[in-house]
Amino acid sequence: MSSQPTKTLETFPNPAADRDFHIHMQIPEFTCLCPKTGQPDFATLILDYIPDQLCVELKSLKLYMWSYRNEGAFHEAVTNRILDDLVAATRPRFMRLTAKFYVRGGVFTNVVAEHRQMGWQPAPRVDLSGFDSESNTRG
Repeated sequence: MSSQPTKTLETFPNPAADRDFHIHMQIPEFTCLCPKTGQPDFATLILDYIPDQLCVELKSLKLYMWSYRNEGAFHEAVTNRILDDLVAATRPRFMRLTAKFYVRGGVFTNVVAEHRQMGWQPAPRVDLSGFDSESNTRG
């Protein structure tokens, strides 16, 4: 694989496609350029997804993110484009991309974009708070 930025996202087969499980990634070094000023914009991207048949390969994700370093993009546009590209590559059951852009001119910008596979519903949340593991009883 190349060590140059690329828009190619590679995938691998989901090792547990028979169950929903959550993949959480933090990408703290995302950069792109402001399309108005050409100045760099910095963000932490948070990717949460429940894969279906495919998972995104991490090195290709890193090179994909790197490919935005010299591109001008509004925060809203780049967040949605990244989500669209990840959804096209992996076809997940659920995916959320949160982009937390650092302050610029006294304004922090957070952009959250989501995708849900048609018909997919999450399982009910299991709340284990208050469970006493020592006595196996609820506290």
